[in-house]
Amino acid sequence: MSAAAPRHWRVAPGGTVSGSLTVPGDKSISHRALMLGALSQGETHISGFLAGEDCLATARALAALGVRIERPADTEVRVHGRGPRGLRAATEALDMGNAGTAMRLMMGLLAPQPFDSTLIGDASLMRRPMERVAEPLRRMGASITTQSGRPPVVVHGTPHLTGITYTLPVASAQVKSALLLAALAARGTTQLTEPAPSRDHTERMLRAFGVELSQHAGVIGLEGGQPLRATSLAVPADFSSAAFFLVAGALAAERPLTLGNVGVNPTRTGLLELLRLMGADIRVHARPGGTGHNAEPAADLEVRRAPLRGITVPEALVPLAIDELPVFFIAAAAASGETLVRGAGELRVKESDRLAAMAAGLRVLGVEHELLPDGLRIVGAPQFSGGCVESFGDHRIAMAFAVAALKARAPIEIRDVANVATSFPGFEECARRAGLGLEAL
Repeated sequence: MSAAAPRHWRVAPGGTVSGSLTVPGDKSISHRALMLGALSQGETHISGFLAGEDCLATARALAALGVRIERPADTEVRVHGRGPRGLRAATEALDMGNAGTAMRLMMGLLAPQPFDSTLIGDASLMRRPMERVAEPLRRMGASITTQSGRPPVVVHGTPHLTGITYTLPVASAQVKSALLLAALAARGTTQLTEPAPSRDHTERMLRAFGVELSQHAGVIGLEGGQPLRATSLAVPADFSSAAFFLVAGALAAERPLTLGNVGVNPTRTGLLELLRLMGADIRVHARPGGTGHNAEPAADLEVRRAPLRGITVPEALVPLAIDELPVFFIAAAAASGETLVRGAGELRVKESDRLAAMAAGLRVLGVEHELLPDGLRIVGAPQFSGGCVESFGDHRIAMAFAVAALKARAPIEIRDVANVATSFPGFEECARRAGLGLEAL
């Protein structure tokens, strides 16, 4: 983390937002592009790369494993692939920082390598559960140890993995992706069944690298031993980052607020549907031709202020909006009537317990709510109180409460915001350009 990163924010109450913004590149796609590029033959060119701390941690880890990675510009990366068996043992533990996605996917990437690796992270990541990835990898023959289910994770390289048939207990793109990465080097076919759709960036990108896989009725099949061919990838703007400004626009855009070239992969855009169910005025202007060979659709999103009403969130949409739920809770707090979210227990094992963190902040702002084991019930109000909100070091909590200031009567101070750089470098500048009165402390 940069020493210059601010520790706290103060956000002025009220105001409006408008204009045109482009948020940084997609974090999930950037992680995967680096990893698959490292396993491929040849040079992979990535444009639109997210130069945030999480993705830079992935790049540093791959470099420690012998992969040459060049960055001719902040958002451009060249990965010189070493092939499926060309990685070498790192001389020390691989520090994944705050990047839970990176740690879990690296477990799958490292499981079939002919050497041992240790994965560590910052204080937050060292508390996060890893067994839901380790356990199915062990079924493939991997040897992985955790500390009471948490990092450090020691991956004892096992070059002869075997494909498995496995039903994921919950929809999880991280577990699915780790297993697919391991399956590339496994004997036979790996067949995964998802109980509900989760983000499919890995499947799309595998195809971009020339890998054949089958997908039908929630079942994904991949035959091991397929080579990866280097390619060029264009990373669209991150929908999860755009989400903060979608909600800001729905609350306070008297004139349109436009977000350019946003990834609108249908496994990521549950928030769009939720906001529309609440009455939001959001227009999607598709960009023809997607964003390159990885076939990730992108669009310009135009949002205007509209009265929002509370809803009962369909549980089928929860996995498609899981990372955006913190800022969705702010929309719910500003809507008329009651909003109920259930089936979101996954939020308890993110960078923080996001259900408890959002409930604590809503309490400071005087928003009526009930914290549930797997969700929140929120009763909306036209305005909030101000006050000092704790982000618990979680970037999405911090940015969500910055948006909340648009409906506050007094300033909101948000504590411990340095980790915003993990996913959204430049958030403060974007927020000010949109119209938020954000001051770094």
